Amino acid sequence: MRAALFDRYGPPEVLYEGTVPDPVVQPGQVLVRVHAASVNGGELMGRDGRLKLLLGRRFPKRTGIDFAGEVVSGPGFEPGAHVWGGLPRGSFGSAAEYVAVAPDRLSASPAGLDLVHAAALPGVGTTAITALRDKARLRPGERLLVRGASGGVGSVAVQLGKAYGAHVTALTSGATLDFVRELGADDALDYRIDPARLGRFDVVLDTRGSTPAAYRRLLGPGGRMVGIAFRSAADVGYLLASSVFGSRRVRFFSGNPTTALFADLAALVESGAVRPVVDTVHPLAAIAEAHRALEAGGVRGKHVVRVV
Repeated sequence: MRAALFDRYGPPEVLYEGTVPDPVVQPGQVLVRVHAASVNGGELMGRDGRLKLLLGRRFPKRTGIDFAGEVVSGPGFEPGAHVWGGLPRGSFGSAAEYVAVAPDRLSASPAGLDLVHAAALPGVGTTAITALRDKARLRPGERLLVRGASGGVGSVAVQLGKAYGAHVTALTSGATLDFVRELGADDALDYRIDPARLGRFDVVLDTRGSTPAAYRRLLGPGGRMVGIAFRSAADVGYLLASSVFGSRRVRFFSGNPTTALFADLAALVESGAVRPVVDTVHPLAAIAEAHRALEAGGVRGKHVVRVV
């Protein structure tokens, strides 16, 4: 089958479309014909070598962690059913014609949503739900600050924050201010603003990872900060300490969603509370360009890789 591969760690140019054997379907697994996958930040780190201590030096390696497609065979789903889902934490390879996964890594994709657009949501959507609903416990009427509001997680978090009844302030680039307002942000500000000018917030969602201390200081009494990105070892150390000490603790997590979370996301899409935001759809043969575009920044939503 066709799949996105790389033979060494490095820049986007190491990626290419190649062929690998079809997946061996284990008992109890579901075989899915992938229509599309999205490009996520963790895949950039896997490809450029920042995760090589975990991933090792056996090549070729594959990329892709989430997907949308149709069931070929397996328990719990009818053949032809439209599904979306993700690979287990630490696994890559959804940018390919087929994946074989456990049923608890899937749910039905939202009714009425085509599979290419559906592929923009599984990873980032479940991350936003976990961050705001489960970790921060965002409540109606609270003030939410979203850093990196035009990106994959950020663009969903803005929509989700409004659905949860919060007042949403979005930090983004000057070129995407109108874009995040269209997503529902009450206030949209250039990310270069001095944090000290922003006021107080009940919840801060940090998708950028730099200078976390400056944003933690914005939390009011009982405030919560959720971090999903880290830029330096010093920032990691600060966040670890902040998760233990002080009244305004920082929450952070590594996403590993299963069926219930994918189904919750599907329900939000079907209700109209959340919609997928696709920056660009790339063919599988242009996987290097998809990675390059995400690294360049200025993204509006997600870069999606069409397989079918």
